[in-house]
Amino acid sequence: MALSDLLYPDNPKRKKELIQLHQELLDCMSTNFHATNELVGVLNEHLGCTITPIEMRKSSTVKENCEIIIQVMSEIQHQVQKIDSDMKEKLEPVLYQKLYDIKEPELEKIAIAQRVFSIIFGEATSTAAMVAIKLLGSNHLTLSVSKLIGLLAQIGASVLGGVSITIIGLGLEMILHAILGAMERSQLLTAVRSYEKHLAEFKAASEKYQHAIHEVTSLVRQQNEAGVPSSAVTVAAAAMPAETFLIHYDK
Repeated sequence: MALSDLLYPDNPKRKKELIQLHQELLDCMSTNFHATNELVGVLNEHLGCTITPIEMRKSSTVKENCEIIIQVMSEIQHQVQKIDSDMKEKLEPVLYQKLYDIKEPELEKIAIAQRVFSIIFGEATSTAAMVAIKLLGSNHLTLSVSKLIGLLAQIGASVLGGVSITIIGLGLEMILHAILGAMERSQLLTAVRSYEKHLAEFKAASEKYQHAIHEVTSLVRQQNEAGVPSSAVTVAAAAMPAETFLIHYDK
């Protein structure tokens, strides 16, 4: 038995806790990478974005992987802001406000968005318009992205940031050394508490983030399987008063 374990009887238990917490953190990060790539796929396919998919780098640290996902999440935020700017620029103020009015029919919002995209891109599908409306109207996604970016930055800057991603297959002491580095074994409790705090916040924010993305991607899948026919959107647009489509063509 190590001397530190004699001096600190709870150390063996804390060692196991630390390794388990580290693996939970990695699993959570991996799920976030996957969910982010699903959203990236939807944006690239339906909204003409060119965001590069990401993957966890097993040879890199937690901080480096945090920075990878922060970068692409920031790109997603930028794309949503750009959609909003395009709508605001092309639409009359009253019509623009309709996009954010929860009382307005969803079909009408999709028709408005499709008309704007048709002007910008020359053509647009109802799926693209539907995705845009979902992104613009989803405070859930906007807030969860912002929250997760903040937490990822905190994790990267904490003692966890310098830890390598790869621990599977290593021996117990090697894993502990990888996690603790030069830290004294007497600081195990501090390390465990730090992991617990960050992990609890990170898991909660990640669940909201993943759920918000699922709302968008599942909507696209439903549209592909059954969905709202493009003709329905066209009919909705045709049924609107003429002034509904007062758009700034000169911009």
